[in-house]
Formats: sequence, structure tokens, C-alpha cells
Amino acid sequence: MLESGDVAPTFDATRGTSEHESFALEDRLGDGPVVLAFFPGAFTPPCTNEMVALQERLADFRGAGATVLGVSADSPFCQGAFREEHGIEFDLVSDTAGEAIRAYGLEIDIADLGLHGVANRAVFVLEGDGTVAYTWVADDPTTEPPYEDVLEAVRGA
Repeated sequence: MLESGDVAPTFDATRGTSEHESFALEDRLGDGPVVLAFFPGAFTPPCTNEMVALQERLADFRGAGATVLGVSADSPFCQGAFREEHGIEFDLVSDTAGEAIRAYGLEIDIADLGLHGVANRAVFVLEGDGTVAYTWVADDPTTEPPYEDVLEAVRGA
């Protein structure tokens, strides 16, 4: 698992829209901290709660110079509908191939929901140079992250 001080893996994926726009984490580094919020699946109650909670704090994150990104194995179409339904203004990243999920050591199965190869809930704050400044990984994927701790990590990055 990634720890503070590690260099975060970069990855390429697709933005969560119906446009199938490419996404490269490397393009987001350099302009301030990046919050990577991995989540198991759009439209599930805990994931909806988390993404809405991040949206509610988006002004604080942006005020601290951070870019917030949600990452899941959902299709870009699903993520686009999820963003629209819940008014999420930050980018969601569709990692259907699981490249980022595996690179960050987060791949899990939630058999009860029929979800396999999805991301465990986790948050990483990356400094502008890609160094990990903060790591939180859920012991239980239904647990939400400590939002104030994440914001403090962004302010310190």
C-alpha cells in the first residue's frame, strides 16, 4: 500500500462523461495538491454519500488549491449519469480496465453486491510533484473517509 512520501503511480483512463475523453493523472500534477478518491461503485448509497460530501466541500478544496478526482471501475456513461444526477462538479475517472485500482493496491470484490475487481474506498492526497502526502484506506468499503483530515492534508501539501 502507498504511504506518505511514496511517489504515486500515474495512470491513463477515461473521464466519466458520455464523450469518452481521455484522462491522464500526469496532466493534473504540478498545479497543486490532487485528491484521488477511489470508490467502489456509482449509485450505491455509501459512494453517493461520499461523492456528495466531497462536492459539498469542493469550495474548501479548491480554495486550498486542490483538484478533486473520483475514481471507480464504472463506465464513463455511468459516471456521467451519476455526476449529473448528484450535481458533482469535479471529474470522475473511469478505470474500467482497473489499471489505477491495481496500481494503488485497492482491488476488491464485494460479492454481496455482485461487484468484482472494483476499488476499495480510499483517499490519497498527492503533492504537485506526485508525492503521496496523505493516505486513507477503508477497512470496510462502506466507511466514509474523514473529510476534515483530508482537507487538512490538502492544506499541508
